[in-house]
Amino acid sequence: MSDATSEAAGEPLPLRLLDRVSLATNIVGSTLIFGLMLLIGFDVAGRNLFGAPISGVPEIVSLSIVAIVFLQAPQTLRAGRMPRSTALLDALSKKVPRMVTVMEDLWDLVGMAVLGTIVWATWPRLLREYERGTFVGAVGDFTAPTWPMKATIVVGGALLVLQFAGRIWRRHLARHGALA
Repeated sequence: MSDATSEAAGEPLPLRLLDRVSLATNIVGSTLIFGLMLLIGFDVAGRNLFGAPISGVPEIVSLSIVAIVFLQAPQTLRAGRMPRSTALLDALSKKVPRMVTVMEDLWDLVGMAVLGTIVWATWPRLLREYERGTFVGAVGDFTAPTWPMKATIVVGGALLVLQFAGRIWRRHLARHGALA
């Protein structure tokens, strides 16, 4: 849903802000994908044309994949594109629509608990890796700090927790007619 649609629907300001931040992290993730494509292309060209690969490409790619997932997941959930099976919900929606709402709320609460646990467990590791200067790679060839990847897990995970909460909020606003 675009910001214009959110505003037209009269969504509360916190939900609109959450959507904007989620969209921004999604754009950062997409930019990172584009950058990785260029980096890998230059690495392949350098390796094949000049016999000189770019140092650290495997490490950069492995760190970036995790970052991309956590940067793009909040917008994926917001857009309703998070993979899940809806066969049971579809079957129940015609006979017991209230049960579908309860099940969707439970799904979102479990999502909040799982992602909240991931964020909670990652936070101390982020601080420790930042303080110690933990890195991947080989000294003298290529090194990259690991804390930025942990930071994307914390930020993206926290946004995902908020998007799960936002889904519950939106569902109940719509059910009570607060959203058109």
